[in-house]
Amino acid sequence: MYVKDLGIGYLLDFYGNTLPEDQRDILTAYYFEDLSLAEIAEGRGLTRQGVRAAIKRGEKQLLFLEERLGLCGEHRERGEALSSAVKSVCGVADALEGEGRKTDAERLRDAVSTIMAAYTQK
Repeated sequence: MYVKDLGIGYLLDFYGNTLPEDQRDILTAYYFEDLSLAEIAEGRGLTRQGVRAAIKRGEKQLLFLEERLGLCGEHRERGEALSSAVKSVCGVADALEGEGRKTDAERLRDAVSTIMAAYTQK
């Protein structure tokens, strides 16, 4: 039995379009649709070994791209920094609300919501 590295799914989100379509589809089926090697093989007229080889080649390419470009890691770091900042701002909003400054707290929360919406847009 093979253990899935779920970090590959994250890399697939970033770099999947650089892979050949067949390989990308196999990786998507494996990581996002949670299909077994046998299920993927049956649906594509391949052997389990052929599917496993395609997955391993795709994983290797995704890891290579991340090693060279680092986009996924940078995105995670920015997300963690943003999350930390949002927690701090929400703490300030809670303190304002505790002081009876509900309007200021609401404006602060609205600003955070606007920033989060802009960050998460694709």
